[in-house]
Amino acid sequence: MAFFNKPFKGLPEDLKDSDKSGEPVSSRFLPDNTEDGSDDHLFQIAMKDVIPLTDNKKKIIRSPVRKEKLPDQLSSHSNRVREYLSCLVKESAAWDISFSDEYMVGSVSGVGPKIMKRLKRGEFSIQDYIDLHGLRKKEAEAVVYDFIIQSYHQGRRCVLIVHGRGLGSVDHQPAIKKELPVWFKRGILKKIVLAFVTARPCDGGAGALYVLLKKR
Repeated sequence: MAFFNKPFKGLPEDLKDSDKSGEPVSSRFLPDNTEDGSDDHLFQIAMKDVIPLTDNKKKIIRSPVRKEKLPDQLSSHSNRVREYLSCLVKESAAWDISFSDEYMVGSVSGVGPKIMKRLKRGEFSIQDYIDLHGLRKKEAEAVVYDFIIQSYHQGRRCVLIVHGRGLGSVDHQPAIKKELPVWFKRGILKKIVLAFVTARPCDGGAGALYVLLKKR
């Protein structure tokens, strides 16, 4: 029978008769030194054309380490702590405060001695006042906060805060008096309050404060 399609036409005779030798065709085209089929021998053959580096120093290439991102909650908490500590340092440096059982005075940097002398002498007219007797700390803080902001918006420069001497408290300590400087340095009040000083006896003495506010 004659075949019109001859797919093996033109191939060498040795390829046509590859099965006559009893071995695969591919084996006859491998180099003669491939009789050793071990992994080491094959590796040596594969690497025979590789040129070694001239640098003899040992180099360790580390895979890039992916930095784990902190959760947003922990990151924001850390930021809040840093901001809080930073504010404490700045506020402490900005205020000059002297405190005793009977007398208290404080001012931000920039308030001159002449202004403080006038404030201590009561030469600024008292334009408004609040009385904190009978209030707890949280209540008193809210009242002071609202009072200072309202006085500032109304253009008042000097106000009086009657905080008492603490004689009615359990330990007979002026708890609110000691908290006032802290409140003055907190939040928006630190941008409004310029100075404070214990009032003269006629205006309440050790139980009251003159508070000088910033001009609008």
